[in-house]
Amino acid sequence: MTWLTDAHIHLSDPEYLADLEYILVAMDRLKIKACCVSMDNTTSKSTLELSKRSPLVLPFIGIHPEKADDDLNAMVELIGNNSNKISGIGEIGLDKTYVSDEAGFSRQVLVFQEMLSLAEKLGKPISVHSRKTLDEIFSILPSYSIKGVLLHWFSGSKKQLQKAMELDYFVSYGPAMVYSQDKQVLLALTDLDKILLETDGPVRFSRCFGLKTAQITFLPSVLFCAAGILNKSYDEMHLIAEKNASSYLGV
Repeated sequence: MTWLTDAHIHLSDPEYLADLEYILVAMDRLKIKACCVSMDNTTSKSTLELSKRSPLVLPFIGIHPEKADDDLNAMVELIGNNSNKISGIGEIGLDKTYVSDEAGFSRQVLVFQEMLSLAEKLGKPISVHSRKTLDEIFSILPSYSIKGVLLHWFSGSKKQLQKAMELDYFVSYGPAMVYSQDKQVLLALTDLDKILLETDGPVRFSRCFGLKTAQITFLPSVLFCAAGILNKSYDEMHLIAEKNASSYLGV
């Protein structure tokens, strides 16, 4: 049976703590693996611990732009000490909505560049947060040799999507695609071999899934929606998504 991979979910978020045993059982029964991304040193350590409980948890650790003031040196050490255990580095990136001045954004850039350097050095894929900062990210990323680059929850323009395709980056789409015509148009314009699927839990989606915390079990619905948009059967889309996930992860 072909497995399905959630390319971006925060299973180490406290929102999931009480239900983790049920989530791990569901992942096994539904044949779903998870790129479990982190926000800071604390959640990165939780992600690493979670990965010990199930081989279906693929740990990504790093500093999210919202947490750019977190201890960078401690993160560099954590990544270095666990380089043989992690599947990738993330969630990392840039986001001006979390800062109030240029100094704050400069700190985000510094942290982002340090994470990129480690990913390049260790040969790890990255999961990138790029809300309203795609142009800045496009100016930075090509300086690094990183094979697996994911622009998660892609929400750029058609022109920016084309740029991402030219740079050989992956982009992912999640539950919002079920109701967002903009996301559906972007998916249809994305190269087939660069499409990944995600839930980005514990985000809540107001226009589908009843405003419930996103669960990894939503992923088959996302796959079903993508298949319909691209005029593929469910099984065809499943195979495409998993081939792309393997390529992204370098496995």
